[in-house]
Amino acid sequence: MTLSNATKADLWLIVVTILAAISWIFSKEAVLLMPPLLFISSRFILAGIVLSIVGFRQIKLLNWHQYKQAIAVGSVFAVGMCFWIMGLYSGVSLSVGGFLTSLAVVISPALARVLFKEAAPFTTWLSMPVAAIGLGFLSLNSGIEIETGQLFFIAASFFFALFFILNTRAANHREIGGLDEVIDISEKVPTLSLTAITLLTVGVLSGCLSFAMEEWDGVVESLTVDLLAWVLASAFIGTAARFFIQTHAQSLSSSSHGVVIMVVEPIWTALLAAAWFGERLSGHELIGCSIIFVALIIIRWSMILNVFKSSKAS
Repeated sequence: MTLSNATKADLWLIVVTILAAISWIFSKEAVLLMPPLLFISSRFILAGIVLSIVGFRQIKLLNWHQYKQAIAVGSVFAVGMCFWIMGLYSGVSLSVGGFLTSLAVVISPALARVLFKEAAPFTTWLSMPVAAIGLGFLSLNSGIEIETGQLFFIAASFFFALFFILNTRAANHREIGGLDEVIDISEKVPTLSLTAITLLTVGVLSGCLSFAMEEWDGVVESLTVDLLAWVLASAFIGTAARFFIQTHAQSLSSSSHGVVIMVVEPIWTALLAAAWFGERLSGHELIGCSIIFVALIIIRWSMILNVFKSSKAS
């Protein structure tokens, strides 16, 4: 049986969610031992260098427009990753952080509609108030006030949503039209080149921010085998492998709604956090995360129905 590109994309994105969840563990362990922004910079520069070496010949053949697309994708992703790592560093539980970050699934179709006039189904707008109710339950921990760490994760989710949209557009050929005809064709950036440049951009920008804001004194002295292991695992497994597979999957499908597969990432993250760190959600946190997950299901309800219909038909 030959799988369609859409099916292959879905399967690859499921692998991405597992690698992403594992990466939460690697990153949490690392930021306990080194400055968070410096960690992000080290992680992404290492991963970017590895992929750049592998894809050097391909990268040399890119035109200036393709370079600009990849750098723009990396710049947006860099902002999101900086917010994300500060949320992780703040002490918010991995389970809560995972569900807050997953709001990118809800935000992505709405952003694509506003910025690029992509069609957004009715379920997108229906899921938003549900997600807001979930956020309300998460904020009950300190009155009706969202913690700073939670705000970092929410901000990260906005930039991750924009990153996913731009990454999908960069990874696919696009016709840019006038009123009656195609006036330009935006050539796609090959998967390996796009991933390598994106990761290097994140590493460089977060490194500049770390240099300006963080103290690097004592970092070398505090370097241990454990810290080196977490950084390398984050760079090669949680970053290079994960984002190469994600970009490849996105290149197989031009729809920005491919982000829906990522709905299972917070589930994997919560399970791993419970197993690795012994994290347990409080009652209102469990309700809040559950409601956010319902919002994720609502936004992709039509896809879920199609899956069941296809299975019955076969």
